[in-house]
Amino acid sequence: MQTGKYNTLTVERRVDFGVYLSDNEGNEVLLPARYVPEDINTGDSIKVFVYNDSEDRPVATTEIPYAQVGEFAYLQVVDVNRIGAFLDWGIPQKHLLVPFSEQKVKMRPGGIYLVYVYLDHETGRVVATAKINKYLGNVPPEYTPGQKVRALVYQHSDLGYKAIVDNLFDGLFYENELTRPLEVEEVVDAYVKYVRPDGKIDLSLPGAALDRIQALAEKITARLERNGGAMPLGDNSSPEEIRRSFDCSKKDFKRALSYLYKRHTIEITPHGIKKTVN
Repeated sequence: MQTGKYNTLTVERRVDFGVYLSDNEGNEVLLPARYVPEDINTGDSIKVFVYNDSEDRPVATTEIPYAQVGEFAYLQVVDVNRIGAFLDWGIPQKHLLVPFSEQKVKMRPGGIYLVYVYLDHETGRVVATAKINKYLGNVPPEYTPGQKVRALVYQHSDLGYKAIVDNLFDGLFYENELTRPLEVEEVVDAYVKYVRPDGKIDLSLPGAALDRIQALAEKITARLERNGGAMPLGDNSSPEEIRRSFDCSKKDFKRALSYLYKRHTIEITPHGIKKTVN
């Protein structure tokens, strides 16, 4: 049974104030009566979230928290006292503590902050920290280009938008490659472009690269039409020539040529490209 996470448990027995659930090792936890489905019976399985109540007793709920142990989330401060800040994490009976020692800046009521949820093994309590960097990149990423991931956008920089990838790694969407603006706090499906030697990951939005290449291919086709079906730019042209003509990188230009060539739209010659004669 994992505290601070979802668990699939078995109904062990009923009591007046709820049902006791157990795991395969015989550990038990109470699911209070208000969360017990009407049609559940002894021996049935149920998925619940397990946490410690205000008296540090394990308790189960069918409420869905905004984040479980091992996840990052933006959460709002509902109270601050001498211990630290308390966050609304979707469990009405229990707010999530961020000790003062785990705050990057002093948290204030009503503020929304990015935190990482973890289990304090000394106290057995689920708590959160705003010092997120120590929980990123602790294992080598094993992604391949094109692999789908989930990304939580958390900062806008000069290069683009920083994002947390699959609750494990630091990633980046480059501004000049985006087909739409992103929002801090937004969670998006994304694709891995490249895993850097430092373990950080370059990301793209679904369809972003293909959309960009298709748009560039259309521009090249239109230019060929205007130029009588031929153009002196090709694989061997300099990046500067390509940038002046199409305002794109040589890498994207070559991808667009490949896109058109595979569709038998152009021929590539030693002197550039020309439109295929049907």
